[in-house]
Amino acid sequence: MQDPPARPRYDDDLRLAHVIADQVDSQTMARFKAQDLTVETKPDTTPVTDADRSAEEIVRSQLSRTRPRDAVLGEEFGVTGHGARQWVIDPIDGTKNFVRGVPVWATLIALVDGDDPVVGLVSAPALGRRWWAGRGSGAWTGRSLSQASRISVSAVTKVEDASLSYSSLSSWNDAGLGEEFRDLEARCWRSRAYGDFWSYMLVAEGAVDIACEPELELYDMAALVPIVVEAGGRFSSLTGEDGPYGGNAVASNGHLHEDVISSLAARAR
Repeated sequence: MQDPPARPRYDDDLRLAHVIADQVDSQTMARFKAQDLTVETKPDTTPVTDADRSAEEIVRSQLSRTRPRDAVLGEEFGVTGHGARQWVIDPIDGTKNFVRGVPVWATLIALVDGDDPVVGLVSAPALGRRWWAGRGSGAWTGRSLSQASRISVSAVTKVEDASLSYSSLSSWNDAGLGEEFRDLEARCWRSRAYGDFWSYMLVAEGAVDIACEPELELYDMAALVPIVVEAGGRFSSLTGEDGPYGGNAVASNGHLHEDVISSLAARAR
């Protein structure tokens, strides 16, 4: 019997994501707390800054030169290109924090091959932190590829012993799941609203056991999935669909996942 074909590795793509993130970090840090920062309101009522747009332009420019056959999906400029491989970009996740001078924001860079998120990088320069993973290569954190530590999820097995992170209570109320979420929160040992990308990176590091949000876009989630999964966790929708395609998210250390989903999914939509 022949061995199954080896799954492709994405080391070169991950190195490219780091190179791009280095360039974006320089630009976003230069605009963080800038007195002349331009802030506008998009049609969906969320804020966007000149830094968001400039950051995405940097990513797209680099990818057009180095990966011209790949498609790109970005929060600010939509979809360009065609093909099985698609880079998914959120130039600044946590724009409201960025605008107010709170250092919890990050650039999210993902590569999706087919429907499979295979590379994820989260760079939070104001925190001095970066997290990344490539399929089959583990999950890591540090300042660079040469200064990195491998990360893994926690071993907590009971919701009653778990730490839960979320973004806002109002979003659960708006989704019609406020009561379910509050019941889950009450069962947990501890809860904090670390919010946005950081909740999920804390799950991957084992500092938090559960993170969840009731409404998200693909560009909010694609980069998070490989990091959580390669760290040994699970990332799914509220109804248990693995990956970033359900419009919402539950990330956990894996042990707690089914319990969390059963607590939240009764009326999830």
